[in-house]
Amino acid sequence: MILYKAILIVWYTMTGILNTIITNTLFWVNLVDFENLVTSGIPIVMIARGGKMRVGRDLKMNNDVRSNPIGRPQKCTFFVDKGATLLIGNHVGISQAAIVCHQSITIGDNVKIGGGVCIYDTDFHSLDPMVRQNPSIDMQLKAKASIFIEDNVFIGAHSTILKGVHIGKNAVIGACSVVTKNIPDNQIWAGNPAKFIKNVHST
Repeated sequence: MILYKAILIVWYTMTGILNTIITNTLFWVNLVDFENLVTSGIPIVMIARGGKMRVGRDLKMNNDVRSNPIGRPQKCTFFVDKGATLLIGNHVGISQAAIVCHQSITIGDNVKIGGGVCIYDTDFHSLDPMVRQNPSIDMQLKAKASIFIEDNVFIGAHSTILKGVHIGKNAVIGACSVVTKNIPDNQIWAGNPAKFIKNVHST
């Protein structure tokens, strides 16, 4: 038993080092401006030509079941379209989340993004069924609007943040919520669509 645990410790340590090297390489190849990071598993990184992604200090990522065993596992996914900008602040933690940026997404410092969270600044497709029949026009006419997530926000697992949303400082988003409108500072919101529950410091 002791030998088995010792082997696991060595394995996880070596795997962690390798994951960090590969992730640093992925960021470098995709021209991501970043400082230092810690990762369990390897994310998916796709930055289109003309897209920009910048990450602050001490990014922490969970990309596998072992690091965050809460179900619905996936790798962290970062997609930045041509001409779009994704900015991630300092000391941000992300677990198995998908961030898809077609215009602009800004994430402040000390933000915690729970397992399976999706952040989309676009609808991906037109609401007009006739437009959707023509893929090239559909892509041109898709709605998109910037997302801004301020410092110290906590986004619960499996929530979805939709285009044009501004989430204020210290806000908390309950698990499995769908955020469609702005959330003021220091408030807890939850549900589909997310609604005000109470203030962060209320009893």
